[in-house]
Amino acid sequence: MKIEIRNSDIHDIVVFCIDDILKDEVIETCPLIVLNKKDTKTIDDTFLYNYYFSWENNGSVICLGNGSLYNHSIVPNSKYIKDLGNRKIIFIAIRDIKKDEEIFVNYNGIPECDKKVWFELKKLDNAKYTLFDFKNRIKELKQ
Repeated sequence: MKIEIRNSDIHDIVVFCIDDILKDEVIETCPLIVLNKKDTKTIDDTFLYNYYFSWENNGSVICLGNGSLYNHSIVPNSKYIKDLGNRKIIFIAIRDIKKDEEIFVNYNGIPECDKKVWFELKKLDNAKYTLFDFKNRIKELKQ
């Protein structure tokens, strides 16, 4: 695999490229734990809310491997494809990704989509991408 998990001052955990990844290359194929609607509502009130993917029948999935750790950007360098039948999510580079670059997906499921997501986006100085502000979400959950 050409990726690794690292710590970040902005995020607790990030997925980085450790060897150049080419456009259209599969980054990772992740198996899933499928949750029904009831279980999804239960984790909505926990920190796991930030890590699951919406799924069919108002359920959700926890994406194993590194799948639930990719951060959001409205200018991502990768995309994901949900494979419902095989219960997996496939992450694919949408452009060449250089060594030591963080890997981002658009949480809306479409790389060019700028539709609002469920959290506030934070623009970083000297950055072309926007990132999840975990601290605000943690604060909300603790209230």
